[in-house]
Amino acid sequence: MVINVGMLQAGEYDFVLGDIRAVVAVCKERGAISKVILETALLSPEQICKASDLAIAAGADFIKTSTGFSTRGASEEDVKLMTSIAKPAGKQVKASGGIRSAADAEKMIALGATRLGTSAGVKIAQGQQSTDAY
Repeated sequence: MVINVGMLQAGEYDFVLGDIRAVVAVCKERGAISKVILETALLSPEQICKASDLAIAAGADFIKTSTGFSTRGASEEDVKLMTSIAKPAGKQVKASGGIRSAADAEKMIALGATRLGTSAGVKIAQGQQSTDAY
């Protein structure tokens, strides 16, 4: 699920928490993993931390950087912030978007990401770098 960015930015944290909890509950009922997408390109560092806290409080299994439809994908700073909140809670981070090479993938893993989302998987596996814009 993607968080309601507008409500987060408006400070409507109870709404965002309730929204995430509802989706997490359905995932748990069906034995599915819950991933909460923050869309970090649209958030300040403080908002990334708050959104991460809310996702963890709601019981999400993963927090994920982005959908792939915004202005950029995962940044090192995003993954560091998210990992600093998720890891102590026993939760995981998925870095998604902007991972175009093995070096990019290794960097995100070193920063704490346990899953990666990339459209360059084949090129990375072949030892090449993607030239795609995102």
